[in-house]
Amino acid sequence: MKYVLVIGDGMADTGLTELGGKTPLESLSLPAFDRVAGCVCGRARTVPEGMAPGSDTAILSIFGNDPRVCYTGRSVLEAAGMGITLPENGISFRVNLCAVEDTANGLVIHSHNGGNVHGAEAETLMNDLIASPEFAAKMKEAGLTIHVTDTFRHIGVMVSPAHDLKAVKLTEPHNVLEQPIAANLPHLLTETDDAAARKLCADVRELMLLSYEVLKDHPVNRARAARGDLPANMIWPWGAATAMRLESFEKKYRKRGSVVSAVPLVWGIASLGGLKTPRVEGANGDLDTNYEGKVDRALQALLREGDDFAAVHVEAPDEMAHAGSLERKLEAIRRIDARVVGPLLDRLTASGEDFRLLLLSDHPTLLTTRTHDGSPVPYAIYDSRTVRAALAAGRPAPTRKFCEREFATEPLMNEGTRLMNALFEQA
Repeated sequence: MKYVLVIGDGMADTGLTELGGKTPLESLSLPAFDRVAGCVCGRARTVPEGMAPGSDTAILSIFGNDPRVCYTGRSVLEAAGMGITLPENGISFRVNLCAVEDTANGLVIHSHNGGNVHGAEAETLMNDLIASPEFAAKMKEAGLTIHVTDTFRHIGVMVSPAHDLKAVKLTEPHNVLEQPIAANLPHLLTETDDAAARKLCADVRELMLLSYEVLKDHPVNRARAARGDLPANMIWPWGAATAMRLESFEKKYRKRGSVVSAVPLVWGIASLGGLKTPRVEGANGDLDTNYEGKVDRALQALLREGDDFAAVHVEAPDEMAHAGSLERKLEAIRRIDARVVGPLLDRLTASGEDFRLLLLSDHPTLLTTRTHDGSPVPYAIYDSRTVRAALAAGRPAPTRKFCEREFATEPLMNEGTRLMNALFEQA
């Protein structure tokens, strides 16, 4: 038996006026999704009540790790995904390149991903920022190192004795789009006697504002503006975290596996659990990601390398929702149906292997707010044995519409940490 997990990041949503009150999933024709929903379906709470909704808490839960117990912050998972080990007294941060504009209301953030900056532009901007004398001096004084990538996502590691990180508010940039940044710069939520935490807060704030002065007129950003792209002109550290440990996936479920994704967060959750994280050329976390390459790599792990389990994570629906684009979110979901789930079902069926496939969104990402939501998500599990039995009996393969409204009366799995147990048919 082979087992597959497909996560369409942020696919779930709420009813939209533009779609006649339907959600994106409800409005689309998704034949492969509906094949999965014909077997087993339900709703799952992937984000524990009281915790901030996000892919960190949700995907931890999906892989069987209770974030109420293990979670220290998002960035350490991304650091692990990039092979970065925190030093003693190390605190990690996700460092976004964002797009801000100087307006009559002060600096306003337009994009959490710097207008989707990537490749040589992202690397050049970050490397030049780090090399800037004033910024480099402040980084050294703050004890900060930034690990540069070729995307808008970078990792910061600060050596600091700060222990009261809960007192420091580092706002997620995707939650404050089109807002003045002044109220969302790092600040203390409560009074604290932790002098190091107070210094960390002040240092990060100063580095953010200094980065804008360095990057606002950078040649890369002038070129981006000339061709109509948003500038990537400010760093935005967030998700501060200390070291995190996760239980072995293989020990917990007696399954060996691989996780195919394009984002460090998912690599980190997988690698900390002992799962393999193969990289796929052209997989970039955006709408034009290499869908076929991801499917090929998952099938290679299952059918040629002897893995029991493979996961395919697609970031695109979430990114399109954060960008506020209904059409691009719809297209991202169509592509997951046609270019990920459909080929997985067909090629695994052709292999002759019995298999089960779990399909879900990690969390809703709402187009109405362009932010994450913690509501339960629909999930479905395809079982090749069920389909084969139906066909053998002369019945058509079962199908059902995969969407929020169709599953609204299905039982709620209140603990998303039980999803792997359901996939593996383990009590």
